[in-house]
Amino acid sequence: MAKSAEAFRTISEAADELGVAQHVLRFWETKFSFIKPMKRAGGRRFYRPADIQVLARVRRLLHQEGYTIKGVQKLYRESGLNAPLPEAGSPSVAANGLSAGRVSTGRLAAVIVDLEAAKLRLDQALGQM
Repeated sequence: MAKSAEAFRTISEAADELGVAQHVLRFWETKFSFIKPMKRAGGRRFYRPADIQVLARVRRLLHQEGYTIKGVQKLYRESGLNAPLPEAGSPSVAANGLSAGRVSTGRLAAVIVDLEAAKLRLDQALGQM
């Protein structure tokens, strides 16, 4: 028998629904002050439907859109706790791809090229010693 959409979820049910491990949800609680499941005696967590929606948005931003933890924290600070998070393709992401902790693929590739060039120069300098 499936739970109704309005029912509270345990951490294992929430993790299964979101496709993440339970320890990830506990970790997110430490990093995001806006994630506050209800806790019963003994510290057992219960997630409200609104909590699940917030967690799903956090998961999407981190796992699909490439935001960092600091980037998601900044989005929540800027938009407020009750405001919905920006959707994909939001104008809140600057053209350079670095705003709000999000790194564009092109920018990341450029950084990798710079690092590889620096490593080559270091290798050459150490080889001359």
